[in-house]
Amino acid sequence: MICFNVGPSKVYPQIQGFLQDAYSQNVLSMPHRSQDFMDMVKKTIFLTKQKLNIPPQYTVLFASSATECWEILAQSLVTKKSYHITSGAFGEKWYDYTHAIHRTVEKHSFEINENMNITKVQTFFTFAERRTGKAELEEKALICFTHNETSNGTQIPMSTIEEVHEMFPKQLIAVDATSSMAGVNFSWKSADIWYASVQKCFGMPAGLSIMVLSPRAVARASEIGEKKHYNSLLKMCENIEKYQTTHTPNVLGIYLLMRTLEIMPSIKETDEITKKRAKIWYQYFEKHHLFKPLVDLEAVRSDTVIALKAPKEVILTLKERAKKAGFLLGSGYDRWKENTFRIANFPSITDQEIGKLKEFLHKYEG
Repeated sequence: MICFNVGPSKVYPQIQGFLQDAYSQNVLSMPHRSQDFMDMVKKTIFLTKQKLNIPPQYTVLFASSATECWEILAQSLVTKKSYHITSGAFGEKWYDYTHAIHRTVEKHSFEINENMNITKVQTFFTFAERRTGKAELEEKALICFTHNETSNGTQIPMSTIEEVHEMFPKQLIAVDATSSMAGVNFSWKSADIWYASVQKCFGMPAGLSIMVLSPRAVARASEIGEKKHYNSLLKMCENIEKYQTTHTPNVLGIYLLMRTLEIMPSIKETDEITKKRAKIWYQYFEKHHLFKPLVDLEAVRSDTVIALKAPKEVILTLKERAKKAGFLLGSGYDRWKENTFRIANFPSITDQEIGKLKEFLHKYEG
């Protein structure tokens, strides 16, 4: 079975051997306060920065999932307000979770074919503050973007995040990059917090997430001083200085990340492949007799999650027939559930596997 699901997705085939190595090397019983563990964490952080081109002064943390990262940020970095720019279900969920903790959060939702440019974002900020002219945001506010919206295959242009960073230098910017980290190259300095789960572009099993913090984000956590939870950000930052965690972590997940990073090419190389494949996928589906891209506007199409639309009756049988043919496709999600399916364009998937799926879809008659 070839997994094109958008998460959890196909793992690198080398994972099988890494799991056997973890067992034989006693990683599964490794104490998380031991020197062996701290050495492993140190190497994993080094490789993460090296392979993803993360600035050396940035801090890398581990959590259980991107969902846990929502909680960490809401608890530890939001004091009064956060502003959420969303284009789909997962951005909305991040907003909803933060809103349950802080009632004063604001959001602006873009439609899937709406250009997410700086003018529209700035208008949202101005309206949110009920002022005219240039927005004057709460200085300690958190501005939140979902870079790659898994639910519908949209993507916020990196240029928009960069422009917001330049326009609002006092506020911290947080980016949910769950479906794009390790798949495309980021302008890391354009935001202060980046986070992602590993079951997508990292080509790993679920159960681990990575959070990347700028020095400003670490300083803000220290200034706020929130330490009431096991996963309080300040506690996490203090522990990682010793290459430790606040709790017993997913030791196997960290080991698998270390081993996976060792075989990964540089993010620059991966980025080129991902974007080239995405372009080819969209060109293919624009000419397909049944399936068409859900997102018409090229500027906001995701490079890593290809969302396709078709009549409901076609979608009903597609996944079943695909599974019989040896392909696991991603279902539609949220309000696009019945008339879409999604294809992962993640690094662990090979050109040969993509070719086989195209052959199946080319012959598919519904």
